[in-house]
Amino acid sequence: MKFDLAYCLGLDDKLSIYDVRDLNFDETVAFDSAKEHFQCPNDACRSAFEASNELGTFNAKNVNYVRTPHFKNLPTTQHVAGCPYVSLKTPGSGVEASDGEGDGGPEEHFPSELLLTRREYVRKPAAPNVEADVLRDDPVRVAGVSAKESASRETAPDKTSVFAHPVECFVSNFADKELLKRMPLKVGEHTAPYGSFFKKIEYLLDNKGLIYWGKIKEIKDYTQSFRIDFEQKVWFKQADEAKKKPYSVNVYLSKKLIDNYRKRKAFLEEIKHAIDSDKELFCFFYGVTPELKQVPSKKNPEQTFGVFSVNIENLDHFIVREAPGLA
Repeated sequence: MKFDLAYCLGLDDKLSIYDVRDLNFDETVAFDSAKEHFQCPNDACRSAFEASNELGTFNAKNVNYVRTPHFKNLPTTQHVAGCPYVSLKTPGSGVEASDGEGDGGPEEHFPSELLLTRREYVRKPAAPNVEADVLRDDPVRVAGVSAKESASRETAPDKTSVFAHPVECFVSNFADKELLKRMPLKVGEHTAPYGSFFKKIEYLLDNKGLIYWGKIKEIKDYTQSFRIDFEQKVWFKQADEAKKKPYSVNVYLSKKLIDNYRKRKAFLEEIKHAIDSDKELFCFFYGVTPELKQVPSKKNPEQTFGVFSVNIENLDHFIVREAPGLA
């Protein structure tokens, strides 16, 4: 069974798998999900068993992934009767599930809102009078937040601050158009169904402030910066033109933006993997809208040509990934 949340013993809080992935790659915090201990998010269920009754993770540390990341029951995981997280294939008795059970299928937990303020953690030093063998790899705490208080926090599955979560909902459920029409998403002051909030790059002129996405034609590697060219073009008519014509679309990632990114290593691994990949790749971003610009021609600098382009401003709201089934 896939879990939308899990209680992290070291953080004394409930996290989504996307929170865990975000922390794993964040170079400004010390966090390694392989050394953390995750338990059932159901308070009653968790308190009924020893701390060794844990959950596992799937795709928590893979920078590039295709199958949906999640928490899952281990062969030894137990749940109390009536716990909503009991899997029919992994019952409370701890019977091992079939190979690969829970490792497939789309994301089922749609956040209703993408919070633009990132969820942050403040580590507290361990109590000096606690035995070293109880410290479980230098536990940390979220400042001012207890496990009981965490239930009211603005976090997944209802809300998330991790861009990858709504993107995964859209990508993994892309074939279910009716579901994407039903599920609402709010970002900032804008609310729309997932199916409308994710706007194909060729229709970026239809509405601003959405999550734009498109198939990647090429990623230009300038060694310390990158430009991503989209395969689709925007049809646009300028004031002095008689009819619409196609314009290329691209986004630019500056050296300064990348160097200052808290997940710089993971990002560079991700984009260099994308450059070397022979798979169909897609780009998703939020917070900026490409606009028509006049760019000097390489062959003749005195001449210019039009292109819809923008500099990405926040890599937390930018993803390049493989997305089978998207079209």
